[in-house]
Parts: sequence; C-alpha cells; structure tokens
Amino acid sequence: MTASAASAHSVFVRRLGEGARKTLALHCTIAHSGVWSGLAKAMDGNASLVAPDMLSHGRSPDWDGQGDFFDHVTNNAAAELAGQMDVVGHSFGAIIALRLALEHPERVRSLILIEPVFFAIAHRDAPDLFDQHEKDIEPINSAFNAGENALAARLFNRMWSTGISPKWPDLPERTRANMVRGIHAVPAVHSVLYEDQAGLLRAEMLERAAMPTLILSGSETHPVIPAICAGLVHRLPYARHAVVQGAGHMLPISHPQDTAALLKVFWKPIPIAS
Repeated sequence: MTASAASAHSVFVRRLGEGARKTLALHCTIAHSGVWSGLAKAMDGNASLVAPDMLSHGRSPDWDGQGDFFDHVTNNAAAELAGQMDVVGHSFGAIIALRLALEHPERVRSLILIEPVFFAIAHRDAPDLFDQHEKDIEPINSAFNAGENALAARLFNRMWSTGISPKWPDLPERTRANMVRGIHAVPAVHSVLYEDQAGLLRAEMLERAAMPTLILSGSETHPVIPAICAGLVHRLPYARHAVVQGAGHMLPISHPQDTAALLKVFWKPIPIAS
C-alpha cells in the first residue's frame, strides 16, 4: 500500500493492491479510504485500488463550507480517473460513482454501486419503504436540528450497522471522533440524495451509462435499499443486481471475500485496454 496527497485538490489518496485492473474506490460517509483494504486483499492481485478520502474524512482536509460539497467530492474523485478505470462506490460513494459514470462515461470501464443511498428513487418507486426509512431516520434528523452532531453520528452509525457490528462505546475513541468530524456531510448532500439536485435521474443522463454496471446490496440491509437497487436496474441500460447473503449496509467492509468474488465474475468478460 502506498499513499500520496493530490496537490491540486489537497485530498489524501490511498493506493491498494497490485492488479492490472485500475479501480477507483469511493468510500461511504463517516468512513475513510482505508476501509477498502480488506477488499483489495481479497482481490488476490486482480485489481489496484485508487481510493481518495472525501473532504472532512480520513486524512483529507475539512470542507470549509464553501460551494457545494457534492461538487467538491465529485471533482476530487474525477481527478483520479486516469484513462479508463473501473469505478466502485459504497453508499454515498456510490452516488459519486454514478455521477462520474454519467458525466465521464468514456473514462469509466465498468461501474459497481454498493448499497446506493439514492432515496429520490425510493420516493418515486416505493413510497411506503421511503416513508419507513424517513421514520427510522427521524432521531438522526432531530439530533442534527438540535446541533448534537456527536449524537447524530452515533445514531447514524447504529442505523446502518448490523447486530454483529461493534457498538458505539466499543469503537476506538479516534474512530468515534472521525465519524463525528465527517457527519456534517449527511445534511450537506440531503437535496442530492432526496431531490436529485444534480439531475442524475434525467433520462438523457441515465442513457449515458453505456458501461457494464453491477449493483450490490446486503440481504440484511434496510428495506429501502433493495427498492433503490431495483430502480437503478430499471433505469440504467446495462445494470444487474446481486445480493450478498448475511451482509448489511457495510458489506464491502464486513464481507470483502464475497464482494471480491462477485467483482471477479463481473469483470471476467470486461477487457482491459492495453
């Protein structure tokens, strides 16, 4: 593993693995680029991961609140697209990955969206499941409204964890502090995820995704996620959906071997340009 700072954008970029498939890996909210280490190892030399830390996450600097957070993190990720690359994103990172594929399709060889949190799709396609999610997330929104970011981070982490995940008090203090540090990204991208502020769901945008696309979800995830996955399969021209049994929302971290096995099969017929 090597690491470097991208000077033009001041974000930290981690490089994992030695394989021929150059892959851009985009982590979820309140995580960091190091979470891809297990998947990189499980790929057994099949891929080299380029993994930037989002602003306010990992070893990247804090977002200063200026401009649009989604624009900033997308531009930082796009700066790491060198030639044609496979792009994998998890949770909010999957929404960044989708935007890259729609805005730079010539540079995205294949697209992997893991547990994408594009709630605007569920709002349109599965309003009952969307409403259930809104009820479940209300305590988090209340914490944000009260200015209690530490509580919001704790509740957010609990909501997207499974029964086998470490409880908040059992997490290292540094891990908890990093989650609190990055939690402001959640309200910063609310209109992107809920209202499609970036216009990604427009038909003329979606048809640009001519690359093979794999969408992954865990069998134990929140019920809203399968509805989002089904909506993306319906809308994207070359997408298919697979489920990792026993996994929850954090499946690329908790189930790296299963994730790697699915990626190897998915990538097998997709050639790497010489």
